Amino acid sequence: MSTSSAFNRRAFLGSAAALGAATLALPALGQEIDPATGAPVATGPAPQHNISSFRGQDWRPHFPNLTNGAILCDLTSRAVHFWSEDGNTYRVYPSSIPVSEDLVRTGRTEIIRKVDGPSWAPTPAMRERNPDWPEFVPPGPDNPMGTHALWLTWQYYRIHGTHDTRKIGRRSSNGCIGLYNEHIAELYNFTKLGTQVLVL
Repeated sequence: MSTSSAFNRRAFLGSAAALGAATLALPALGQEIDPATGAPVATGPAPQHNISSFRGQDWRPHFPNLTNGAILCDLTSRAVHFWSEDGNTYRVYPSSIPVSEDLVRTGRTEIIRKVDGPSWAPTPAMRERNPDWPEFVPPGPDNPMGTHALWLTWQYYRIHGTHDTRKIGRRSSNGCIGLYNEHIAELYNFTKLGTQVLVL
């Protein structure tokens, strides 16, 4: 066996073992998915900010308590973290983020409305930029908000699903935070009105 073949085999087996161990160590769905590519995260060549930010986080640096549960939308790693009020449930999901800095809003907010099967209407600013867009899209496969949406206290800002899975892990939204439909459905069920949200 050549040195190159031995190295490649060792690298493959090492990555597979590391990925298997990491999968066992982390508690939930979506935790071993690279938010930039949608591929499983292996130790080694993944971008450093994704390794450090996307994996398990401690809520304490970000929230004073877990009253009503807490959501952290990390724009750097393009990940959404959730902690339940009792601290027993933790999830992390890959997300889409706004396409440009002028559409980004950061800070503290909370969930004020939950909608299963949201409709969508572009904001006045979106209509100005895209006059050919429809004025209203009912719930369904053409709706850019996917299957579920969580309204925030900030006007026009949502955490919602998407039917276009290519958007996840990318700068692709008009200000909202997007998740895979299966992930927003799970997050929707975990959250309540008043769940704390921090976008940073």
